[in-house]
Amino acid sequence: MSTLLKVEGISKRFRGLLAVDRLSFEVPKGAIFAVIGPNGAGKTTLFNMIAGVYTPDGGTITFRGERIEGLTPDKVCRRGIGRTYQIVRPFPALSVEDNVIVGALLHRNGVVDARAHALDVLRRLDLYDKRAQLASSLTLPDRKRLEVARALATDPKLLLLDEVMAGLRPTETDRIVAILRELNRETGLTIVLIEHVMRAVMALAGQILVLNHGKPIAQGEPQAVVHDKAVIDSYLGAEALS
Repeated sequence: MSTLLKVEGISKRFRGLLAVDRLSFEVPKGAIFAVIGPNGAGKTTLFNMIAGVYTPDGGTITFRGERIEGLTPDKVCRRGIGRTYQIVRPFPALSVEDNVIVGALLHRNGVVDARAHALDVLRRLDLYDKRAQLASSLTLPDRKRLEVARALATDPKLLLLDEVMAGLRPTETDRIVAILRELNRETGLTIVLIEHVMRAVMALAGQILVLNHGKPIAQGEPQAVVHDKAVIDSYLGAEALS
């Protein structure tokens, strides 16, 4: 597989705190790649540098063969990177459908085309029947799927998912896992996810990167990573393997 995203030696410091320390990795086109680690490991800071919220203090980020570090979030999105947030951020006074249309307008010619695309995305996310509801009225699982739908509506080549399964029951987690698998299989969408729900990580990811204090402590296939002593000691705990 060709490389879609290449991160080389990026760092980010907030005053005295080194949040990400000379981190490097690659994500192949069409892959599902997970980033895990304890709270404060630098995972969301990493996403924010890829998505253009923060400019790295050093290093480079290459997407589809072009350097993107330092671009603004809207320019990163236009190049084909969509992302969700840990705390879901719908427009609460708009309908579910209109929330997704906002994202669809990025690459669609007018509202008619944007609406057709938005409805297709809502079908994929099992939200079509709730399209007329206000976003503020949705349950947490539905809000999580709406967050994914809003990002998908921008036609990303790479989707960054920041803890979209946090707080969900196992059956709800399995529902999102199935949706993401189908998207990856049918459309070739590349997915990078930050996730604490190991049930989802093990079901989805082909490769896992483990961060601690802004540095990688392990990377590889899921079964190898979860049995790595450094990962068990710093993050998973021995009970995760029992």
